[in-house]
Amino acid sequence: MPTYILLSVLTPEGVQTIKNNPSRIREVNKEVEQLGAEVKAQWATLGQYDFVNVIEAPDEQTIARVSLELGSRGTAKYESMTAIPVDDFIASL
Repeated sequence: MPTYILLSVLTPEGVQTIKNNPSRIREVNKEVEQLGAEVKAQWATLGQYDFVNVIEAPDEQTIARVSLELGSRGTAKYESMTAIPVDDFIASL
């Protein structure tokens, strides 16, 4: 299944939500599954992005739907990108 990287930056509303209800992070992961994708790994990070997620989804349309649905809530901004395994990348050259 294709792998995608989803980078998240919390808005002020998102920071407040996480501060008041830290378990909301895991609830969102369950919502991602309901949209047809699966969070395989997740890190809270310092710097430009607040979270880095590795997500498997059947296709680009699914990850686009995940990004749009989550982004429409106004609690975070999302950037998604396709992750290509290095061996596959080398083989394509």
